[in-house]
Formats: sequence, structure tokens, C-alpha cells
Amino acid sequence: MIKRIKPLFLPVILAGAFTACQSSSPETGEAGAETVATLSTESYGNYLSALAADDMEGRKPFTSGEQKTLDYLEREFKALGVEPGNGDSYFQEVPMVEVNTTASPSMTIKGRQQELKLEGRTDYVIWTKRTDETINIDPTEMVFAGFGIVAPEYNWNDYAGLDVKGKIVVILVNDPGFYAKDKAVFNGNAMTYYGRWTYKFEEAARQGAKGALIIHDTEPAGYGFQVVQNNWNTSKMYLDSRGKETYRCAMEGWITTPVAEKLFAAAGMNYKAVLSKAHQPGNKPFPLHLQASTSMKVKTRYDKTSNFIGKITGSTRPDESIIYTGHWDHLGIGKPDAAGDSIYNGAVDNASGVAGLLEIAKAFKAQSVQPERTVVFLAVTAEEQGLWGSAYYAENPVFPKEKTVANINMDMMNPYGKTKDVVLYGMGQSELEDYITAEAEAAGRYMAPEENPEAGLYYRSDHFNFAKIGIPALFIGPGVDLVEGGKEAGKKKLDEYYANYYHKAADQMHPDYKVDGAVEDLKLLYQVGKRLAGSAEWPQWKAGSEFKAVRDGYMKK
Repeated sequence: MIKRIKPLFLPVILAGAFTACQSSSPETGEAGAETVATLSTESYGNYLSALAADDMEGRKPFTSGEQKTLDYLEREFKALGVEPGNGDSYFQEVPMVEVNTTASPSMTIKGRQQELKLEGRTDYVIWTKRTDETINIDPTEMVFAGFGIVAPEYNWNDYAGLDVKGKIVVILVNDPGFYAKDKAVFNGNAMTYYGRWTYKFEEAARQGAKGALIIHDTEPAGYGFQVVQNNWNTSKMYLDSRGKETYRCAMEGWITTPVAEKLFAAAGMNYKAVLSKAHQPGNKPFPLHLQASTSMKVKTRYDKTSNFIGKITGSTRPDESIIYTGHWDHLGIGKPDAAGDSIYNGAVDNASGVAGLLEIAKAFKAQSVQPERTVVFLAVTAEEQGLWGSAYYAENPVFPKEKTVANINMDMMNPYGKTKDVVLYGMGQSELEDYITAEAEAAGRYMAPEENPEAGLYYRSDHFNFAKIGIPALFIGPGVDLVEGGKEAGKKKLDEYYANYYHKAADQMHPDYKVDGAVEDLKLLYQVGKRLAGSAEWPQWKAGSEFKAVRDGYMKK
């Protein structure tokens, strides 16, 4: 039974902030005066409440909640005077496949002198992207492939001289910089793109591997093995690749560190000794002289979902665009919580960001001068399933990448009040961070680096797919230095969100939800976009960014 909870929006929370908005005017001459006059806690809160309402059914792709969400976005953007962004349509169809994997409860590892029996979910978690009804991993050779990285800009190739075709690669989590603790090695403690597990599986497929198993370790992964276990025998969504020549590993997954220790011992080696050398340049991967066998049953379902695209056409350079993004999807209706609530409203994640798209669009439409460049508002689908809506857009861009100036992404906006700081993810990546730093300082605020750069949050939201095709991308998060309460109180609020609300039915409009902090952050993002939309500037990737070469490659042609 679905527990129906009336969406709650609190006028008492908004009153002071809205009054503050009304106290400024465009005639003040201050930077962002138009923003102050048009971005308001009242309208932002109304958008947020509507998107996070029970009526939206948790906004999951392939459900009636998707249609309700898209209908709402079309209605509201039309009301603002925002044009359709994909020809005469507001929608970009995204064909997908849902793959439900049921793995064998065990995996057998055979060595020269011993045999190991691994228990599914406890010792390992596997799945497949292939759509065959049965995946058989017959006794298959296992190879240690270091970090599984090919990174020319770091002069690093774990696959050099290593033949892994038709084999299972065993890979370390994160990248060499984390273990070296040296800024000169990759990016030191801050994870690079090459440390992401998604990259490792992609690279294993490019190398022709039959399977890829990442060795889990909580600290370099940034989360415990219980997070990985949530993937055991569940369904996953991918882009529909029918008709395309796309090689995918038959098996992807993770093994625990204790299992890795047993594997290396069976191969006659000490895992910790191997790990201590793996981050050193010139260290060579090697065969393990082990064979793995298991199987999986697969069920598939093909369907289509949609990205939403609106635009404000530029007056003098309409072919050049700035793209704001936020994912409209969440987790739908699931298992009831202790209170009996089964609707995963996703207020913070990510009704907050999509409400931000609407609020910023409203601000652009209220400008006295039309933007010179086209401003795009892209609400993407299937982020929760693996950033697939933005991945599809990146593969099929409506606005050419060569003419896309920047991407500004909004995912999980501040729900607990105004802060002095703004958190910047991916510090050192692009000149966009200099733009927003200037805006923050003009507003009497400051930019702060992310607390756990080793978690690689810059690679875990939709802007990442824009970065992969070379488009400079900006992603910020909620600060913790609360105007009322300071850092200790802010950190407590953030921890409470992740403990009690993140990906839970409780992520909805509730008495403690404050929107004024999110609106303050939206003002900064609006100002960055306004600057770019009204100038001929092209922000660049910074030296050392793994995305710089991609952009430089096609912009010089």
C-alpha cells in the first residue's frame, strides 16, 4: 500500500528570504541585480514541491511517473516562453534496454594446486551488459591488469604487452595517485577519470577481455562493499545498442579484498606485496595462472524514455550554446519504509536541480536584453541507472559539441539553508571554476574544494558525459559553512541527509527543508551562464585535465 503524503512547502521558511529578494532592484548596479529580482525562493519552492510531489510517483523512467514529469516540464517551460529545443519538439527519445541478471550462486576458481569456491553476493557481485539469455563463463584464464588504465597523458598503460582477449582481467580500484600519495602521480589523492569503475569496464571491453573484476577496497572506492552488493541480481538499464557493433564484456563485477588475497595466494603471490608495487611506473601486470567459471541467466526488456530540451535562441550567435543540465528521474515506487511510505520522491535528488533549470530559465527570460548565444535547458533521463540520458545526448547532440561553449550541471541542490561556501567538484579541471569563483567572491562567498576528492564525484553526475566529449563542464555542491550555525552544524546537516534521506522515501519536502541556500547557489550558476551567453568567451580545460586533449583535438580541425 502506498502511503500518500501531501507535498509540504513551508511559507515560514521562505518569508525572510523572499523579502530579501524584493529589497534589491536592477537599478542598484550591483552584479547579479537582475538575478536577485527574478530568482526567488517562492517560485523555486513551487517548482520543487510540484516535482517532488507524490503525484509524480518517484519519476522513474518507463513508468507513468515519467509521462507526468515530462508533461509538467513541457507545460512550465512553455509558460515561461522557452522554445522547444529539438526542432519543434521538447523531447529527445532515448532507446534503452533493461537487463535483469540472475547470477549463479557460486564461482569456482581453479589453480595449479588448489580450488576455491566463492559465494555470490558475499565474496563477489557480477552482472552482464549482454542480452544473451545465458552467459557461460567456462573455465577462463585470469590476468592481473594492474589498475586497468591506458592514460597516454600520464604515460601509463597497464595493458602494454598484455594479451587479455577472451580472458578475465582482475583490476585494482581507483588509480595510482591514490596509493602513491604523490601529486606528481596522476592527480595524487584526487581521483581522475581513470579511477572510475565505469572506465575500467569500458577499457577492459576495448582490450577484448571476456570479463572484468575490480578488487573492492573501501577507502579508495569511497564506499563499502554493501553498496556493491545492492547490484546483486538486480536489473540495470543501458542504451539500446542494437544495430551497432559494440563489444561488451560477458561479465563485469567486483570481488572483495579477502577474496583477492586468496586468489593471489593461490597464484603463489602475496596480494599486499603486489599492491605496494602496482602504483610504481614500469610495474608490469601478469597472468595469474588461475581459471574462473560461473554462469548467469539474463532477461531483457526494450523500451524508450526521453530527455527534455528547451532553449532560448541567441540573438547574434545562435549556433553557439551554453547547456544547463539536471536529471529529472529518480527511483519510482519501491519497498515501503518504516513509516509505510513507498514513493521515492527524490526532492533533493534531483527535483532540486530540475526546479533550478526552471528558475534559471525564468531569470533568462526576464532579462531586458536577449542572450547573444543560445541557452539550453536539458533535463536528462536515467541518471540513476548510469548517466544514460546524458550519455545518449553526448552521442547524439542536438547542439554540436564544437559549438557548445560549456555545460553547467545541477544535481542535489542545498536543502538546509544559506552557506558562506560553495563546494567545487573537480577542482583544477577547467576555467569555469575561475568564473564561478569570481561570482562567489562578488556575492561575499567563497569556493571550497570537495572534502573527499578520492571519491571522484566529478565523474558521477551528468556533466561527466559532456566532459568526455571535451565540453568544459561545471559541477558544484552544497557548502557546509552555514550562515546560521557554521561548519560544524553544516557538516552535521549534510551527514544527516546522506544517513536519513539519500535514495530513501524520506527524500521529500519536509519541515526541515530550506530552499534559500539553493537559490543563492542558483544565482551564481545563472551569473556564469549569463556571462558566457553575453560574450565571445570560450572557457578552456586547464593543463593536466584528462579532457583537454579531446577538446583540443576537434577544435583545431
